[in-house]
Amino acid sequence: MSEQNSYLNNPLHGIGLAQILTELVDHYGFEILYAYLGLNCFKTKPSVESSVKFLKKTDWAREKLESFYLYQYKNLPKADDVQFQLPPRMRIVPAHQKPKEPAALSFEDAERLRQKKAVKTRARQSNNNGPWG
Repeated sequence: MSEQNSYLNNPLHGIGLAQILTELVDHYGFEILYAYLGLNCFKTKPSVESSVKFLKKTDWAREKLESFYLYQYKNLPKADDVQFQLPPRMRIVPAHQKPKEPAALSFEDAERLRQKKAVKTRARQSNNNGPWG
């Protein structure tokens, strides 16, 4: 299989950012997207057009949204350590992994995830005090 063909199983292959965002907004709504991703473009007067404009200029935010699309909306298994280091559009999804029904998401789960990330961040910061700590 050629390298080009190995990317064809990636659900991001061949679709634009506006289509991805439209699918996510139609299924989950801006409120859930904000709760899970924490991007202000989904909070203050959100629209697909303004969000796409922001996401096109901001690589980290676009990659965060694309990962959400792959692993929540398309409900694929999480990427292995090697693939996780690549941007979502460059990840190779094994041929046996097929998209499933979108994950059921809730504001309660989003809050639990936010708290879990905050604990991990605090632990990392206390382990890496750096030159000031």
